[in-house]
Formats: sequence, C-alpha cells, structure tokens
Amino acid sequence: MALSSRLFSKSKLIYGSQMLLQKDYAFPVRHYAKASDPPALKGDQMLKNIFVEVKKKFETAIGILKNEKITIDPEDPAAVAHYAKVMKTVREKASLLSESQDIRATIEMETQDIPDARTYLLTLKEIRIKRGLTDDLGAEAQMIDALDKVEKELKKPLLRNDKKGMDLLLAEFDKINKKLGFRREDLPKYEDELEIKLAKAQLEELKKDALEAMETQKKREEFKDEPESVDVKTLDIRNFL
Repeated sequence: MALSSRLFSKSKLIYGSQMLLQKDYAFPVRHYAKASDPPALKGDQMLKNIFVEVKKKFETAIGILKNEKITIDPEDPAAVAHYAKVMKTVREKASLLSESQDIRATIEMETQDIPDARTYLLTLKEIRIKRGLTDDLGAEAQMIDALDKVEKELKKPLLRNDKKGMDLLLAEFDKINKKLGFRREDLPKYEDELEIKLAKAQLEELKKDALEAMETQKKREEFKDEPESVDVKTLDIRNFL
C-alpha cells in the first residue's frame, strides 16, 4: 500500500493541479453539451439499460479471461506484468476505468462545483482517506502551505476563478513537484507503476483465496484421496470461470 500511496500523492498533485483550473474559466467539455443530454427515462427502462450494460461488460471481461492463461504467482515479475496487461485489455474492451482514471474522475466529479482553492484541497484529502491511502510524501501539507503563502500575498481567500491567484498557486505546486523529484510528463510512468502494484496485490489475493479453498477441500471426506497439496502456480483459473 505504501507504493500506491506515494503514487497517489504524485497523481494527486498533477491531477489536482490540472483540475484546480477547471472552475469557471476552464470547464470540462461536457459542461457545454447540455443540448445533447439524452431524454429522461422511466425507472424500469433505466434499470433495464443498466442491467444490459453491466451484463455486456461482464460477458466481455469473461470472454477475455477465458482466452488468457494467468499464472497465480505474485512473486514473479513476468506473471504480474502479464496479469496487468490482461486486466488492462479487459478494462479497455469493457470500457472500465483504471485506478488512475478512477482517481481522476473522482477528483473531477467531487470538486467541479467547489469555488475556492482551500475547500478543493480539503476535498482531495477526503478522497484520499476514503480510498484508505496514506500521504507518505506529505503532499497535502505542502499544498496547504503553498495556499497559505499565496493567500497571505493576496490578502484574501483564493477563488478558483481568480486567474492571477491560481497562476501563483500553480507556480508553487511546480516547486513542490520539483522538490519531490517528479515531472508532469512522467505521469504515464507513475500510472503504469500503480497498475503493476495493483496487479501484484490482486494476484496475492487470488493466491490467498486459492490456498484457503484447498485447505477447506482437504477437510472434506470426498477429497481425502486427493494429493496433499497443489502448487497454486499450476492452477488455471479458466477452469473456474
């Protein structure tokens, strides 16, 4: 969790800096698409559409997983990388969000109507806490310190539609980025590292579940003649889908 927390801190600074600008003078495109909103649906039809969409995504995911051999070995970098690649394909084909995309979408959704920078930063902290992540880099404290400095210079609370003030704050954020040793253009690399970390964690969970299932099975009378133990790396999860 420590690595994913550090990557979240990096992502939060970058995503946060980008979306901090989206109040009033940099709205997301969909704010201008009101005329294209779909007609309102009745409750039953809405539920039916949701069910069909979820079913479609599920079938797409299962179809991909049935064609891929996944080795349950979280200690093997090659197995972890392959699993991460398969899950990326599942997300792309089934139109699912990656962890980094979900972070970005969550930040955008929960902050789009916030008028001031301080409430915005406090909301980022709430998002982190809800996800069970720690701020190992101390990014939050540094961002608040930067805001305090800017507001002291402005002699007023900083609003997100104050372009001059926001430019000052983002300049301070750039200093924090430099101090922490990462660059905005390296964001894809941080996202890939996060996906690898999550893939390893998921394989560890699969391994744990498989071992527990085998232990339970050994205690059942009908399986008493089965081999004492099976290496989970030899299991093919396609047989269980």
